[in-house]
Amino acid sequence: MWQHAKAVNPLFTILRQSGGMTYHSSPLTPELWLQDMFASKAVQRGEVIRRKARDIERFVGMDLFRAELQRRGFRAVENAGQIIVFCNRQAVRPIV
Repeated sequence: MWQHAKAVNPLFTILRQSGGMTYHSSPLTPELWLQDMFASKAVQRGEVIRRKARDIERFVGMDLFRAELQRRGFRAVENAGQIIVFCNRQAVRPIV
């Protein structure tokens, strides 16, 4: 299964070959961490998910995370160290 995911998204291969950053405290590779994050039911239903910015930076790196958001057509906002991901392609409009 992992070989298929790697073939589908060559960005992971490119970033892995570039050396990237060192990832601490996760048994998952950055690619598998993202795959796990975006496999949730909330994502499948087009809802929102929230993660700590420091976890994203530590386990995946912000560049890879942004690239995955762009690939999926998702938007995200950051506030007080939390990142909220809107798991759909709808517009995000501020309320105030």
